[in-house]
Amino acid sequence: MSTYRVPEEIQIEADGPIRIVRLNRPDVLNATNHSLHQGLAELWPQIDEDGDARAVVITGNGRAFSAGGDLDYISELAGDPALRKISLTHGKQIVTGMVNCRVPIIAAVNGPAVGLGCSLVALSDIAFMADTAHLADPHVMLGLVAADGGPITWPLLTSLMLAKEFALTGDRIPAERAAAIGLVNHVVPEDAVMESALACATKIAKLPPQAVEDTRRVVNLHLQRAVTATIDYALTAENRSFDSAELRANLDRMRSKTKD
Repeated sequence: MSTYRVPEEIQIEADGPIRIVRLNRPDVLNATNHSLHQGLAELWPQIDEDGDARAVVITGNGRAFSAGGDLDYISELAGDPALRKISLTHGKQIVTGMVNCRVPIIAAVNGPAVGLGCSLVALSDIAFMADTAHLADPHVMLGLVAADGGPITWPLLTSLMLAKEFALTGDRIPAERAAAIGLVNHVVPEDAVMESALACATKIAKLPPQAVEDTRRVVNLHLQRAVTATIDYALTAENRSFDSAELRANLDRMRSKTKD
């Protein structure tokens, strides 16, 4: 396996030609801080350059896939425009890196996938989801625009009406509902998520690699066009939303609740 340059918040291991990516902040349900966010942005080009990689499985350590943005990190972004600019650039790189990655990406959704976690699932090629897990993109509930999340990808995965409903409300989507409307492929028992995802990755990794990579590319051209058409406006809108009074009030309320 190639040597990967990743922070401690991301673990990489090889299972033959399969690369297993684990989000590694289990004590905070793999909530995203700056280091994890930057690490994800820099990860996908490295996987793309790993000539021995044939498939990727992405999951979370502990009880969650990812609980979304760390409240302290979101608060820091709201008060630091320079850091926010870097973070939004990383967000774009995560999206484009996953869309353009040479090898198929399989999500093993072992627990809640919220915010960026939900985006990682939506940007994967195939998703296996624990029957106890849920998806949610609650950006709007905080007062933020989701630049790298559901509004970009969901209209290609489910109906436009459903994409708008879940993006505009931030409502949770239980596993069975997510599968029924096309946001994930399979719902399996919690203890079978990794086994199922690895079995799928193994099956793909045994197929002729050029055919797999080119087929993925053909399908993802649709997604690439959608990303190109929307992401710059979405990033501008998210940047603007970080300055809103509603975001600051919601952050103060949520952070004080966690302290009580």
